[in-house]
Amino acid sequence: MEKLPVKNIDEYLAFQPEKVMEALENLRQIIRETAPEAEEVISYGIPAFKYQGMLVYFAAYKKHCSLFAGNGALTEQMQEELKGYKTSKGTIQFTIEKPLPDELVREIVKIRMKQNEEKMKNKK
Repeated sequence: MEKLPVKNIDEYLAFQPEKVMEALENLRQIIRETAPEAEEVISYGIPAFKYQGMLVYFAAYKKHCSLFAGNGALTEQMQEELKGYKTSKGTIQFTIEKPLPDELVREIVKIRMKQNEEKMKNKK
C-alpha cells in the first residue's frame, strides 16, 4: 500500500493492516523520541519527518516496509549494521517478522540529523 491520498501520518497508518500499522507506529515513535523537533509530514504520498530539511521517510508495501534514510552514503556506511536487511541507495527494507532494531533506527536518525545540521550550517 503506497502513495495513498492522505493528509497526515495518522491517516496513512489507518489504511494499513493491523500488524503493519503497529510496526510503523513503533518506527514513528522512535523517530519522534530521537528527533522531537522534527515535523511530521506526508511527502511523495508517504510519511516523512523534516528537520532542517527532509530527515527520513517510511512506508508500507505489499511484502515489506521501508525506511528511507534519504542518503545513499549512509546505507553504505552502515552496511555492517544493516547486514540481513535488503538495502539500496538510501533505502532499508524490513518485514514485520524482522523489524529494524530500535537502536539502529535511533542511530540512523541521529546521523541524518547531523547531516542536515551540517548542510544548513554550510549554506549560511
